[in-house]
Amino acid sequence: MRNRIIALTVSLFLILALVPGQASGQAAKAKVKMAKEKQYVLDWLGKPETIEKFGKISDRIWEYAELGLQEFDSSKLLADTLEAAGFTVERGLAGMPTCFVASYGSGKPVIGLLGEFDALPMISQKAGVAKKEPVVEGAPGHGCGHNAMCTAAAAAAIAVKEAMVAHGIKGTIKVFGSPAEEIVASRPYMIRAGLFEGVDAVIDNHSSSGFGTDYGVGGNALFSTIFTFKGKTAHSAGAPWVGRSALDAVEIMNVATNYLREHLQLSQRLHYVVIDGGEAPNVVPDKARVWYYVRNTDERLEDMYRRVVDCAKAGALAAGVELASMQVVSAVHQRHANKAAAELFQRNIELVGMPAWSEEEQAFAKALQKELGAKEAGMPDKVDKLEAPSGVSYGGGSSDVGDVTLIAPTATIGFPGLAPEAIGHHWSAVACFYGSAAWKGLNAGAKAIAASAVDLLTRPDELAKLRKEFEEYSKTHPYKPFLPADATPPNDLNKELMDKYRGLLEKALAGK
Repeated sequence: MRNRIIALTVSLFLILALVPGQASGQAAKAKVKMAKEKQYVLDWLGKPETIEKFGKISDRIWEYAELGLQEFDSSKLLADTLEAAGFTVERGLAGMPTCFVASYGSGKPVIGLLGEFDALPMISQKAGVAKKEPVVEGAPGHGCGHNAMCTAAAAAAIAVKEAMVAHGIKGTIKVFGSPAEEIVASRPYMIRAGLFEGVDAVIDNHSSSGFGTDYGVGGNALFSTIFTFKGKTAHSAGAPWVGRSALDAVEIMNVATNYLREHLQLSQRLHYVVIDGGEAPNVVPDKARVWYYVRNTDERLEDMYRRVVDCAKAGALAAGVELASMQVVSAVHQRHANKAAAELFQRNIELVGMPAWSEEEQAFAKALQKELGAKEAGMPDKVDKLEAPSGVSYGGGSSDVGDVTLIAPTATIGFPGLAPEAIGHHWSAVACFYGSAAWKGLNAGAKAIAASAVDLLTRPDELAKLRKEFEEYSKTHPYKPFLPADATPPNDLNKELMDKYRGLLEKALAGK
């Protein structure tokens, strides 16, 4: 008997040591009776060849580093991968060439998975290098991990599809390939086009330094608008009185909005960049453009936006020029994450567990933390706890996922891979989202997504909890889009930048 116990102990040790990933997750499995469908997706995603396949897809998208609505290669790679796996893929949807929806199955329930794949401007960085060292100076980079996010959703969806075939699971799984999240531009247009009609629940995901989820209201609602002013040219020295400077209007508007900050609630955030201010100092500019992000709570956003528009009108009036256009790039709500969804996702996050990081991965994280002047703590070893929201929402970023949360019960699975203390939208984050740690993180995320999708497809009681909460919440929070009815997707907004850097990035990474 004693020898048998020793043998069993050794066998268990070897299993925990050799299965990539998650000793803590496997220990949790030992305590929980696992449904065969859920075990299937976890086993499928745990295969070394699966981890490698989707890791390489994520790395490839990292290399493409395509800006919003210019993600032609990234979108095609993801859509082709899903199509090859047996999904029906519709492309070029909602007026956006890089938007797609991949579907498998039929009938109810319909479970949607969200995925993003766009990069950010100006933050190019070499992978795994713990100091600032761009691949191409000034080029885009994946500083938010979107390369891993739609990849995780695609991997999870294919795993669920395989389980549906193997175990006769009824229902539909959909992947919403969502471009341009960094300019918060796609989901309101996708909703308006009816792409989410009939979806019963949505699983969002996002890269993170931790592994967890949350619920409640978070982030900021946003209006993203480009204000264009038109004046008259003249010789800036010879006859300036003949001209009317459109740049003057931009500057007056900016002064006015900065004074406006004094009279806004703490929840407001306001930032802008001048994207066209003339071409030479000796010619009075007859055209100027400024791009504003106006952020606040859902309740306060529209009033704040009206006041910013008044500042634009005042700038035009004072400068004697025309406010020629106000192009609303996007307009989105805060996130309203579903508690029942978060509770379900949390159970699966704990089941999967935090990946086991290698010595090399820990060393890189500590080197990056040292470079940033942060505590050299390395990578995390435990998943996050699910905590109740504070009830106070001040500031923060914005995401067009917010609109999705108001049309279907939704919560987000944040999966690891980012070194703690690395800075989002920064070269330090770009350095993290390529290679082995990123592969492990997206694989852990894919497992939690797939396990949650299986629960929602096979356990009507769990889906009913999400739906009941959502339907009650919708009575007091009905969806009313902020996006104007005449707004169109800004498909060419990033074209000039990508035309400039696409070839340079391909050349710099050739043979990598």
